[in-house]
Amino acid sequence: MKAIRRFTVRPVLPDPLQPLSGLARNLRWSWHTETRELFQAVDPGGRRAADSDPVRLLGAVSAGRLAELAQDQQFLHRLAEVSAALQEYLDGPRWYQEQLAQGAELPAAVAYFSPEFGVTAALPQYSGGLGILAGDHLKAASDLGVPLVGVGLLYRHGYFRQSLSRDGWQQEHYPLLDPNELPLTLVREADGTPSRVVLALPGGRSLHAYIWQAQVGRVPLLLLDSDVEENAPGERDVTDRLYGGGSEHRLLQEMLLGIGGVRAVRTYCRLTGHAAPEVFHTNEGHAGFLGLERIRELSGTGLDFDSSVEAVRAGTVFTTHTPVPAGIDRFDRELIARHFGDDGELPGVGVERILQLGMETYPGGDPTLFNMAVMGLRLAQRANGVSTLHGAVSRKMFAGLWPGFDAAEVPITSVTNGVHAPTWVAPEIFGLRARYGGTPGRWDAAAGIPDREIWDLRRTLREQLVTEVRTRLAASWRTRGAEPAELGWIDGVLDPDVLTIGFARRVPSYKRLTLMLRDRDRLMELLLHPTRPIQIVVAGKAHPADDSGKRLVQELVRFSDDPRVRHRIVFLPDYGMAMAQKLYPGCDVWLNNPLRPLEACGTSGMKAALNGCLNLSVLDGWWDEWFEPDFGWAIPTADGSAMDEDRRDELEANALYELIEERVAPRFYDRGDDGLPGRWVEMVRRTVGTLGPKVLAGRMVREYVERLYAPAALAHRSLDAATARELADWKARVRAAWPRVAVDHVEAVAPSTVGGSAELGAMLGLRVRIALGALEPDDVEVQAVAGRVDAADSISDAQFFPLKPSGGQDLEGRWLYEGPLALDRTGPYGYTVRVLPAHPLLATSAELGLVALPTEATGDGAGLLMR
Repeated sequence: MKAIRRFTVRPVLPDPLQPLSGLARNLRWSWHTETRELFQAVDPGGRRAADSDPVRLLGAVSAGRLAELAQDQQFLHRLAEVSAALQEYLDGPRWYQEQLAQGAELPAAVAYFSPEFGVTAALPQYSGGLGILAGDHLKAASDLGVPLVGVGLLYRHGYFRQSLSRDGWQQEHYPLLDPNELPLTLVREADGTPSRVVLALPGGRSLHAYIWQAQVGRVPLLLLDSDVEENAPGERDVTDRLYGGGSEHRLLQEMLLGIGGVRAVRTYCRLTGHAAPEVFHTNEGHAGFLGLERIRELSGTGLDFDSSVEAVRAGTVFTTHTPVPAGIDRFDRELIARHFGDDGELPGVGVERILQLGMETYPGGDPTLFNMAVMGLRLAQRANGVSTLHGAVSRKMFAGLWPGFDAAEVPITSVTNGVHAPTWVAPEIFGLRARYGGTPGRWDAAAGIPDREIWDLRRTLREQLVTEVRTRLAASWRTRGAEPAELGWIDGVLDPDVLTIGFARRVPSYKRLTLMLRDRDRLMELLLHPTRPIQIVVAGKAHPADDSGKRLVQELVRFSDDPRVRHRIVFLPDYGMAMAQKLYPGCDVWLNNPLRPLEACGTSGMKAALNGCLNLSVLDGWWDEWFEPDFGWAIPTADGSAMDEDRRDELEANALYELIEERVAPRFYDRGDDGLPGRWVEMVRRTVGTLGPKVLAGRMVREYVERLYAPAALAHRSLDAATARELADWKARVRAAWPRVAVDHVEAVAPSTVGGSAELGAMLGLRVRIALGALEPDDVEVQAVAGRVDAADSISDAQFFPLKPSGGQDLEGRWLYEGPLALDRTGPYGYTVRVLPAHPLLATSAELGLVALPTEATGDGAGLLMR
């Protein structure tokens, strides 16, 4: 019998236990061991509930047990200590406050927008790496004291829960999430009514949304919820599920996230007194409409559109996470036009001006589409990829927005992702480090830990994983229709003494879930080797609309169902944070074999590394940046050669098998006289102690603060209304005059060259005549660009030498520029000259995408052979 209405009855805590409510409502419990242990003591039999959600635990514990705890002096003492520790964490100065005290100029607050947040399994608002990264960003910001406000959407069905059919086909389930049963609080006005934001839709309709708040340590996370009675059914379902629905549904989600998100931040700051953000960080293009809302805000103060764009750009940071154009949201221009302007959002802002922001104006772009990443880049003065390699890939992918510049100069930097250690490192590992002097800020303590203790702990964690796998596997088979009498074999699945390899991630085709199955006989030999066997734990979700991904899952599942190997390889459905926190510590090796360079970062290997798990990966994402032989193995790739994908997979699969067979497994099983694999243990020690500090989210957030947030805040403060108008007018004047800017003549003065050669260390003087049209020398910078040249005279590893004005204009109106060029490299060498716009408020000289270069007839040539 089904209930006709569902609601939540909250527990009434006795007065001595009131602090439990505050502890449960602050998600710091998800990474604070003492708080989790306290909740486990509330109901020792409900340990799993406490691990996943103290709010739910408090709702389930009996009144008798609460009364008993209210009289338990030992428990009340622990409660007081944990509660005081939380208050000190929330109120005390941390790294950010220390920087301010030392005179650093930092933003008063930062608003961080993301379509998903993976903070804890108790708040399932994530699908994969993007959300987990966003959650770790919030937690690290909280630990560092960064005044950040997170902004996202509250999906009533989350992403989806995954199960398997009898034949191994992925099944999706969307359980309804009740916000009243989650660690959330509804934001309310002073009179107690729920706060809300409203968006205008075509045809006079409106989209209403409530604002829910999750407290992530010191950081408020605002989540917008369209399940509001005033909404029509279609609008009410806008936040039904993550990454669901058609194009218009996704557009409404992204309008609510960006436009509604800014309005939610304004509401929150008005109600709480929180500092207004000076910097807005867009985590991927989904939230790009936040820039349009801020333009609307400024337009309402009398600032024109172009000046508003400059003011918005100054304080905006855009992070791209995708290495392929197919991963970017693109909408039909007509759909955008229908939802904006006088019959939709942002009335008074010209639709054509909005459309231009997302137009693919570069070669190969589609002018009928509105590109969210393109808009994000145009509305952000600072942009980054999420690893060094991904930064290079992004510069090449978006180079068309900066015509005339080599990809290396495209103004997209990189901040390599990191992971939040307290969330992902097993408590046992923290405990072992602490016994030998390790602290949250000190990882080199691993050097002093005896081999025996490291190896014994690795086996303990592997044994815990074996238990977890058997429990989950049995549940999965029961869901697939198996009878208990059929499942006795599960008691023999995996062995705590066998080399364990983990592979868990989303299942797009480029991550190559089934590369390990390329030669099944060879894989079977590795799994069943008589003296050096391996075992593999696999997990991952395919997007509900991705049948090709589902076929990959089914292929893997069917192989793992084979009675000959099912004790050595398993597929666990419903991969999520709770499962991952068991997988990373329990595996010895973390496998990653994407098509290079399509992995933007790949943080799962970082989490594994912090737990002493060695990486076996293609040199992609973060592993390309920080790989050392002490930390694991690099799978050779064939990405530099022109071959079909099938042949590439074959070569790289063979390389993977050889590595496992010849290097990985022998090192794990090679034991010394003491019975320990000494070289393996040393790799574990080096991974934790040396690689560990690099992959931390704290390092990542500090980089964002110092390299992006702080400069953005200074730029924001520099652009008051008058300055924004001046900058916009200057850019308009430069763009109008640029067609008449030219390098008219280049002349080299000494040293003498013989047969096109010059000697290392010589100085070459350059005299250049520049036509500036209506511009003045203060509007530009003139540079000599020099470096090694190839057979096509393309310059690589370029150096830039400023040339300075020398005298006024000649009779033809040209300006003379001069300067030295140091010849400091040997081999084929060349130079050219270019003119760039220059203004003190530009973040880079490439910002306008304008450059003037010599024509072939300009001067005396530029090729030299250095001796």
